[in-house]
Amino acid sequence: MTLTEEEIKRLFRIRKTVMQMLKDRGYFVGDFEIKMTREQFESKYGNNMKREDLVINKAKRSDSSDQIYVFFPEEAKVGVKTMKTYTNRMKSENVFRAILVVQQNLTPFARTCINEISTKFHLEVFQVKKRSDFFVGFLLFLYA
Repeated sequence: MTLTEEEIKRLFRIRKTVMQMLKDRGYFVGDFEIKMTREQFESKYGNNMKREDLVINKAKRSDSSDQIYVFFPEEAKVGVKTMKTYTNRMKSENVFRAILVVQQNLTPFARTCINEISTKFHLEVFQVKKRSDFFVGFLLFLYA
């Protein structure tokens, strides 16, 4: 599925904001990643980019074994199958923190899954609704 110009613009802004937030939380993020222009973003991810292409993995500056993933699920409403895929990937790579940038609320079963795995994994869910830049604006306000 090819993304619209508006979706690409929104994902560019979200990714930039998430990178700034990760840097503020002490993860190793290069200035070039935060200062990436939209043209560089489109060049890197291509005209047919998918949300899943934007996955981010960063390590803490103080402890390279303390890592985090940022996932951008393709499906509008994330369910248990996607959650299991992500947690299996995290488990295999010894990563115990993640942020999910979702388009809609999680399914009730996915929310239950997060609660059940919360003793082993720390998952944060950021919801970005279509045609809404509230998330981006809010995080830009917090991290600008």
